Amino acid sequence: MKHLIALAIKFVIITLVLLVILTWAFDVSFMNTLMISLALTALSYAIGDILIFLNAGQPNNQSSRNTIATFTDFIMALAVILLIGWLLTGEFAAMVAPALTSALVLSAGEWFFHQYVDRSVVPWYNDYKSAKG
Repeated sequence: MKHLIALAIKFVIITLVLLVILTWAFDVSFMNTLMISLALTALSYAIGDILIFLNAGQPNNQSSRNTIATFTDFIMALAVILLIGWLLTGEFAAMVAPALTSALVLSAGEWFFHQYVDRSVVPWYNDYKSAKG
């Protein structure tokens, strides 16, 4: 249940950020923004938050894991928004600035979302005896 709540929170954050940047600032249609949000939420949560964030370093080194996962989330957001945006709009060059802007803003939010995941979704992760030393 905790993963579903985290996934819902992530979807809302991504959708709101992309609505402001893609739809309002760069005139990408609402439906295209929603489709990008769905794809990015699923990929980013599975790869960035579960796979990379939890396995990118020692369990007790949250800062290192967070930095690696946030950088990965930036690259992933940039690629997903750019590629899906290009496929949906047919305009690659026109999607570069919106994708870059969105990826930067989302990465800042991901830093805090990873802290939420660490504390609320997988609090047991930092309780391993090997992490306590």
